[in-house]
Amino acid sequence: MKTVVVGMSGGVDSSLSALLLKQQGFRVIGLFMKNWEEKGEDGVCKAAEDFLDVQRVAAQIDIPCYNIQFVQEYWDLVFASFLEGIQQGLTPNPDILCNREIKFHLFFQKAKALGADFVATGHYCQKGEVGNHSLLLKGHDPGKDQSYFLYTMQQTVLKDVLFPIGHLEKKEVRRLAALYDLPTATK
Repeated sequence: MKTVVVGMSGGVDSSLSALLLKQQGFRVIGLFMKNWEEKGEDGVCKAAEDFLDVQRVAAQIDIPCYNIQFVQEYWDLVFASFLEGIQQGLTPNPDILCNREIKFHLFFQKAKALGADFVATGHYCQKGEVGNHSLLLKGHDPGKDQSYFLYTMQQTVLKDVLFPIGHLEKKEVRRLAALYDLPTATK
C-alpha cells in the first residue's frame, strides 16, 4: 500500500483530499503546517483552531495526523524575502514563495522522511504525464485554479505530488464534504 502525506490546513479542500485518497486505497497521513504566529480578536491562535479541525477530520476518517512548525523558516525564507521585494519596489507574491520554499521543499522533505511515496495538497490544479515528464495543469474550476502559484515546483518534486480535488469545482468539493459530513464542510 502506498503512503500519501496530505498537507492539511484545517479547511475543506485538504480535508476532502485526505478522504478521497483514503477511499482510493492509500495509507494517508495528515500533516498540519504552522507557518505563522497569529491570534484572532479573541486572543486565540488561529493555527490552533485549524489544527483542531485537522484532528477532527483525521479522527473521523481514521488517519493519523501530526503538527509541524515552520514559523521561523517561513519568516526567513518567505516573509523576509517578501519584505525585501517590497522595499525594492517589486510586488512579490508570498504564496509563490511559500509553495516553493515551504510546502514543496521543507514540507515535502519532511513527508518523505516520514515514508511518503506521495505528497498531496488541496490545491485546485491537476497533473499530467508525458513520458517520464510530469506537467502541472490548470485546475478544472477556472475560478479556483491555483496552478500559477505552483509554477516554480521542481520536476523531481512534481512527479511525487497528487492533487486529489483538481478535477472538481469548488461547489462539488463542498457538496462532497457535506455528503461525508466532514467537520470542515462549511469552512
